[in-house]
Amino acid sequence: MAVNPKGFPFEIPFLDWLDFRMHEAEIGHSHFSLELRPHHLNSYGMAHGGLVLTMLDISLAMAARSLEVPVRGPDMPGMLTVELKTTFMRPTYGEKIRAEGHCIHRTRTLAFCEGEVYDGEGKVAARASGTFKYPSLRKEGR
Repeated sequence: MAVNPKGFPFEIPFLDWLDFRMHEAEIGHSHFSLELRPHHLNSYGMAHGGLVLTMLDISLAMAARSLEVPVRGPDMPGMLTVELKTTFMRPTYGEKIRAEGHCIHRTRTLAFCEGEVYDGEGKVAARASGTFKYPSLRKEGR
């Protein structure tokens, strides 16, 4: 299976557009980074909250997915977000920010994850916890 140039095991056009980079997603953990550009910022000059939330969503989902890849193989689809709670603790400034995700528990169909986004100084800027569904082998919604 080919990995795209930004490290993802499949195409995610939205994340390509945002320019997310995946560095690791294995054994229930993931690590992402992003070089902040002007289009990532809000009117205060900090990372937009939607960008930070998206980083948390994808890092938690990929941490959960990494536990199922050994069973289903590297071509398995992505995860489905069931719920995501995010706490923004400080503004996210810096040239490069990063996100880490951790799967803390899983069942046959669900994964429970936590993660953080770190600002350019390495300080925690936001945290999230979420529940993710492992997609069935058939198309969802049918």
